[in-house]
Amino acid sequence: MWYNIYMPTETQSKKFALNKEDGKRIAIGGLVAVSGALLTYISSVVTMTDFGSWTPIVVSFWSIIANTARKFVVGQE
Repeated sequence: MWYNIYMPTETQSKKFALNKEDGKRIAIGGLVAVSGALLTYISSVVTMTDFGSWTPIVVSFWSIIANTARKFVVGQE
């Protein structure tokens, strides 16, 4: 079938069943969805917050966090 190109047969689960690989992919998808919702909430709170003289430090901190997350996600398999 056409999906054999994208997913090797050893990682495919049987019809109406899930294997560990499916569970892992579902969990990662759930984490991505929750992360998106959390970041949306945080962005609305942060835009209403005045950090005053701490603004450069806060921006630097979140830049480091964003770069760390990017490196974590993009890493080689």
